[in-house]
Amino acid sequence: MRSLRCAIVASVVAIVIVTLLITPTWVIRMRLLRQVPPLNVAGTETISSPKYLPEPTWKPPPVKDPFPELATSRPPPIPAWNAPNGDLHTKYGIHYRPPLLIAFTRSWPILLQAVVSYVTAGWPPEQIYIIDNTGVRRANQQGKLTLQNPFYLNYEQLRKLGVNIIQAPVLMSFAQLQNYYTYLSYEHDWPFYFWSHMDVLVLSYEDGFEGVTPGAGKPGYKTVYELCLMELHRAINSGERWAVRFFAYDHLTLVNRDAYDDVGGWDTFIPYYMTDCDMYSRLRMRNWTQRDAKAGIISDVNTILNDFRAFYRDAAIEPSFRDPNPPRPEAAEEHRPLDRHSVDAIAYYQKLKVIAGHMHSYKLEGRDRNTWQVGQLGGQGESYYYPPRGIAEAIDVLTEAGREVYRRKWGHRDCDLIGGTKLTDDDQWRVAKDWE
Repeated sequence: MRSLRCAIVASVVAIVIVTLLITPTWVIRMRLLRQVPPLNVAGTETISSPKYLPEPTWKPPPVKDPFPELATSRPPPIPAWNAPNGDLHTKYGIHYRPPLLIAFTRSWPILLQAVVSYVTAGWPPEQIYIIDNTGVRRANQQGKLTLQNPFYLNYEQLRKLGVNIIQAPVLMSFAQLQNYYTYLSYEHDWPFYFWSHMDVLVLSYEDGFEGVTPGAGKPGYKTVYELCLMELHRAINSGERWAVRFFAYDHLTLVNRDAYDDVGGWDTFIPYYMTDCDMYSRLRMRNWTQRDAKAGIISDVNTILNDFRAFYRDAAIEPSFRDPNPPRPEAAEEHRPLDRHSVDAIAYYQKLKVIAGHMHSYKLEGRDRNTWQVGQLGGQGESYYYPPRGIAEAIDVLTEAGREVYRRKWGHRDCDLIGGTKLTDDDQWRVAKDWE
């Protein structure tokens, strides 16, 4: 019986195969199509139209070129007392020129201000590396984007300032950028490197800082760059198991590459906020030290000077600032220039220092500290265009997802992993949440 059943099955299969082979393909296709429900061509009215989000009732004015003179000429001379010395590292026993890495994703005016402030404060421009993290491939390099595009970056003006540009292969999150810095440090043989946020304004201690440096023009005066070299020399020779040196928290940071390697780098599953809490806590859990140091005035800002010639101490320019993404007119404040008393170098510097303080305070007051990131609303039709609203909202979503990863990773919600818990490096992804 079993052999009979097998013979019957084999016969049926053979008949089906022969039928398929001799049947024209169009007949098979028609039979299959009969099984597919027809498209509702006549009933397209049942598909609802998109429901659009309301448009913002207030849009900031177009962004202005923050340094128009740079489009047609070279930058003015750097203040003589801050003139950079590219070989200064040898004085401190450092065998290479330590780089300063600054990543750019969006808001060109804010980045340009940071670069100009570093250069005029005495940092050698050839040791500054701008990481083009826009994700627009060669569009900026080829001049295909315009000023109102959030991803706009002016290669020509940066090169006039003498700084380097490295194009990141893809758009990266903050944590990914940090790991990319470490990658670059191996590519360029930088065992130690500096990195800075782009939303900063930097000044050297030109009026002196007791116990750190005398004022500009006096014997022993040191710029922000030289004080950073001193701190690097001190750290290397300290005998410590040191990881970082913070200058105004991590707004300007010195990194020991070996420390980052030891803890496995930054956690890229926590892409933005809380990733610093995770990284610096893991470093401390593995007994790497982190100390604060003084090198200059490093102000966390979301506004820009009205005229960048003030950095070059142009006596015709009174320092004042503006918000590249101002609030509604009824809420906006006017940031008038300071009263003009003197064109003396120190007096002018002190005006800049006061303005920098006002700019820092403005960022901390009232509105979201990251409003500077959404001041450019143009770019439609340009290469790699992405709606500015989408950029901001997508980063918010990723940020919150990263916070949730942090909470699950440590079973703790806050940044105080060291002081507020007894967790160790081995406790990652092993503990239940400690809150209700």
